Amino acid sequence: MGRIYLDHAATTPLLPAARAAVAEGLIRWANPSSPHAEGRAARAALEDARRRICASLGWEGELIFTSGASEAIAIAMAGARVERRIVAATEHDAVLRAGAGADILKVDGHGRALVTRHNGADALVAVQHVNNESGVIQPIADFAPLIGAAGGLLLADCAQSAGKLPLPEADFVAISAHKLGGPPGIGALLVRDLDTLVPAGGQERGYRGGTENLPAALGFAAALESGRSWLSRAGELRDHLDKAIAAAGGEVVARDAPRVASIASYRMPGVPAASQLIQFDMAGIAVSAGSACSSGSVRPSHVLAAMGWSEAAAREVVRVSFGPSTTRADIYAFVAAWTRLAQDARTRAA
Repeated sequence: MGRIYLDHAATTPLLPAARAAVAEGLIRWANPSSPHAEGRAARAALEDARRRICASLGWEGELIFTSGASEAIAIAMAGARVERRIVAATEHDAVLRAGAGADILKVDGHGRALVTRHNGADALVAVQHVNNESGVIQPIADFAPLIGAAGGLLLADCAQSAGKLPLPEADFVAISAHKLGGPPGIGALLVRDLDTLVPAGGQERGYRGGTENLPAALGFAAALESGRSWLSRAGELRDHLDKAIAAAGGEVVARDAPRVASIASYRMPGVPAASQLIQFDMAGIAVSAGSACSSGSVRPSHVLAAMGWSEAAAREVVRVSFGPSTTRADIYAFVAAWTRLAQDARTRAA
């Protein structure tokens, strides 16, 4: 048997349609800002990719191409035309870095942001639509009107939800292609109204510097157009996995909260995540602990800490995430490996 990849929240393998689109772009690529015929043809292709991405996402505002969601977040955090910055305690490291010095918004035990009308007063409020560790879906529709009514702006990090869930109503939306089967190195900042953002570059209508990545933009569009029929299967697999882990003595993170079908985290009591990752890897299964940006150090999860987890318990949690290629056999193999590791731990502790 080949290896089993259950780390799609870190990155999803390139979809065939996206790979073909990137290859086409590499063959006929030219600088989209050049005035000659080749440049004009590249510009036309880039604008077509922009239109297709917006259409696939149902977005009627502006789209600024970036190198990924992290850059999109940094542009919005730096350039939003409001005075204050507020970030939810469970945000991705990219948001916490870009919002250094921002006020921290508390979350409840499920990781849902506790937004009030007061929070939005002349502020940019950054809230992740789907958490990259727990899979919890933020009730953005409930608090977006509160932020708007207070004169604030809302930044939604949709790296884990774009192409899987309808986009939330937000002033800024950050997305990344490689989370949904597109190529790495391309993403976008979706902007409801460009007047709410300070220009800061020579390309993308003055809002971003650097030559546009046409081949990746074409792959991004193709990936979004490939469809998400696999999501219903992912929901069934995640539900099966939740039940199997609980039955084997594990703990499901935010089990009772609304969660995206493609991400779940589980605690194996008594077994550090670092040890679990090594043993799963030796068994041919790729999973992670926390986000890919910080899992190399397997440091305590700030997400779980904000949700009220102790450091000891948080260090025993691994993340499993699904993609288009995930099968029921993959989940059965993971459950078997998880149960074996948990039983070994209980035997050693006895």
